[in-house]
Amino acid sequence: MSTERPHSVSVAGVVVDGHGRALLIQRRDNGKWEPPGGVLEREETIPEALQREVLEETGIKIALPATLTGVYKNMKGLIVSLVFRCEAADGTPTTGDETRALRWATRAEVTELADEAYAIRVLDALDATTPPAIRAHDGVKLV
Repeated sequence: MSTERPHSVSVAGVVVDGHGRALLIQRRDNGKWEPPGGVLEREETIPEALQREVLEETGIKIALPATLTGVYKNMKGLIVSLVFRCEAADGTPTTGDETRALRWATRAEVTELADEAYAIRVLDALDATTPPAIRAHDGVKLV
């Protein structure tokens, strides 16, 4: 049996509005802009985790099912992230315990605000191609 630590699995939801903009959050812990999301808890399904994380970080309840738009591996952090394009079902964007600020961002604003590793997730979700994108990064840049 390997003594290496296992990968964790996270989800992120790219909530898209009627103008084709994505809802980004600015995290309280590091000030970075990215789509809302986080690590799955042991007993929850992927859709449950997606809905919970987006609601906790934005105040928005998303409609399910959501569309898987990409799978991303943080090669340094050993995190596999599943990213989904989402539609808001209810709620008003609001900050919370983990969220310093929120904003609806255009494609150009996404690339200005977010590190490459997170901007590509949002851009892939805005494009919503089939099959979903599969990419690797080092936490900041694509590799």
